[in-house]
Amino acid sequence: MPDRSAAPSDAPASLAVPTAPVRFPWVMGVILVNVGINVAFFGPIQVLLAQQAAHFEPGQKEAILALVTGAGAAVSVVANPLFGAFSDRTGSRLGRRRLWVLVGVILAATALMGLAGAPNIAVMTVLWCLVQAGCNAAYAAITAAVPDRVPVAQRGTVGGLAAMGVNVGILIGAVIGAVVAGNFSLGYVLCAAALVVGMVVYLFRADDDPLPRYALRRFALGTFLASFWVSPHRYPDFAWAWITRFLVNVGNHMVLVYLLYFLVDAVHLEPTTGIPPATGVLILTGLYVVMVIITAVTGGWLSDLMGKRKPLVIVSSVIIAVASLILAFSPTWSGAIVGAGVLGAGFGTYLAVDYALITQVLPTATDSGKDLGVINIANSLPQVFAPVIAYTFVVHVAGYVSLYVAAAAVGLLGAVLVTRIRGVA
Repeated sequence: MPDRSAAPSDAPASLAVPTAPVRFPWVMGVILVNVGINVAFFGPIQVLLAQQAAHFEPGQKEAILALVTGAGAAVSVVANPLFGAFSDRTGSRLGRRRLWVLVGVILAATALMGLAGAPNIAVMTVLWCLVQAGCNAAYAAITAAVPDRVPVAQRGTVGGLAAMGVNVGILIGAVIGAVVAGNFSLGYVLCAAALVVGMVVYLFRADDDPLPRYALRRFALGTFLASFWVSPHRYPDFAWAWITRFLVNVGNHMVLVYLLYFLVDAVHLEPTTGIPPATGVLILTGLYVVMVIITAVTGGWLSDLMGKRKPLVIVSSVIIAVASLILAFSPTWSGAIVGAGVLGAGFGTYLAVDYALITQVLPTATDSGKDLGVINIANSLPQVFAPVIAYTFVVHVAGYVSLYVAAAAVGLLGAVLVTRIRGVA
């Protein structure tokens, strides 16, 4: 198994093997950055972009939403590893990671403010792509900060707390979508504010060791581009970790991308219960987030205590698939509530433990930002495919039943392939 933490004994502090447990202020900074980034991601994805798409062309809302989210996800596929690689090579006095958190947040917040007044679908699409670029720059940097600073034995716990931040951000995004009551312009402004506020603690408490000048690598375009290829033959555990994360995220995004429309068109939420669809999204998201927080923190802690990652990753992937089947065969408000709770229970454990697993299969310490960016393609690429797949199933196959059955099958395949990872228990 490649030892990501292996580094020369005379390595600079920014590349040295982390041994001292991280303190609460640093962890809180990481949590809050994740909160802000995910408000900026999921407030628009869950509600605001869907409302804006319906505002421009109600009869083509699904196609517009698929176009905008797919284009943004395509940008994130490139942006995450690219900015991760930039941060690996940054010699700023702010440190390798902190500078890119700052740059990414400024770019994304500015683009969100622009979305508030987007005059047409084309401008909406471009600005959402810029939001994705900025958020992925910040996310690549904050993700790489964990293996930079956190010892292996503490990574499940810190991964669980980071996952808690991710899902608190998702919940706040849903709250914003419900509170603005269809005023998506105000929603975008609130998302931008949350993103900026979220980075403040990390910016001032990051303790991000600068990369010394002698450790900087000369930039050569060919070498830089070639570095994005990580050989599956040489690093098979890294390859299997990427594949399994990709599959689980495809299944998860297939469930989430049309949640608002599912409540409107399949559950018929407002006519049957009197609950507005945006409020329904908020309720389901709240339940989901509560379960994620509980299982992320406890699952990450348990994996550190057990010294094992794979069993919990496999079990959590199966639970996610079960949630998809509940939604498929019980398209009711009560079924949606149960499905959201089960999905949160599975995905919380998955987020915490799979992240800890991945940090243990990274090929090198010097390229951890880039390598985690490559892994994060498995988070963002499903956002390209999932809207297209979801649109095909909902419109051209057998509606939401076929969509959620397919999502379950994809997630279960990811669970099976986790067993191919050999170097982590």
